[in-house]
Amino acid sequence: MKEALVTVFGGGGFVGRYVVEALLRAGARVRVAERSPKSSWYLKAQANLGQITFVAADVTRPETLGLAVAGADAVINLVGSFSDMQRIHVDGARNVAEAAASAGVASFLQMSAIGADPESKSAYGRTKGEGEAAVRKAFPKATILRPSIVFGREDAFINRFAALIRMLPICPIIGGDTKFQPVFAGDVGHAACAAALNPGGFGGVTYELGGPTVLSMREINQWIADRTGRAPLFIDVPDPVAGAMATLTGWLPGAPISRDQWLMLQSDNVVAPKAKGLKALGVPATPMDAVAHGWLVEYRRHGRFGAAA
Repeated sequence: MKEALVTVFGGGGFVGRYVVEALLRAGARVRVAERSPKSSWYLKAQANLGQITFVAADVTRPETLGLAVAGADAVINLVGSFSDMQRIHVDGARNVAEAAASAGVASFLQMSAIGADPESKSAYGRTKGEGEAAVRKAFPKATILRPSIVFGREDAFINRFAALIRMLPICPIIGGDTKFQPVFAGDVGHAACAAALNPGGFGGVTYELGGPTVLSMREINQWIADRTGRAPLFIDVPDPVAGAMATLTGWLPGAPISRDQWLMLQSDNVVAPKAKGLKALGVPATPMDAVAHGWLVEYRRHGRFGAAA
């Protein structure tokens, strides 16, 4: 599928920029579909002349999707949210898959998450699982990618904890024993590109994406502190206390953790033992340390002039 036209819903987001970059480098033509296309215009700098276009589309409004998928060889749906999850993860995913199938698209890729399960206690895990089922019903040969926590320069996970560690001498840790398998956003981008451009090899399969190292929440925070030259006192918040806090205050704006996030922390977020992953897609896993130097520099005590940990 050299020079294929690939429509990427959510291409202007954190993971989206890495998916778009991988597609462009592979020689594909990319159509970025966003509710507000102007927010993704920064991607123009990655493309050759005429290699990237933009279209207005909203996954929750089926009538806006026809133009976005028309003539596409592949469609990738990256749209996700921690709010309005039923409309976005389930109805939205179904809408995009149905539009792609109606347009005769050869390849469809749905970005999901490890922990996706229609029986999950968390709304996020449950709607991701229901979304996978809706996609497979509409587009049986869809490829589904389930990443663990995705890290990178623009992420909202490692950066959030790094900011807290920089600011607080005492850092509470919720879900300290919960395990994650952080995966680099660039690897997720290459995996999505490989799957979308080769439906014959990867279509109809679910892949779980994790990095080379499994770390607990406590270990992730310590890793951040070590790499930024910080030494806060980490204090584990007992699970009953964290649960009560999430239930009573989790709905407030700016709350440290929501009830749904606390429920997600009750299960490890790692690749299943027999699951196909990055290796099956031909993508080497990047360690966090391989990109940490340039990425976490702003959180060091003396910024870019501080000594690397």
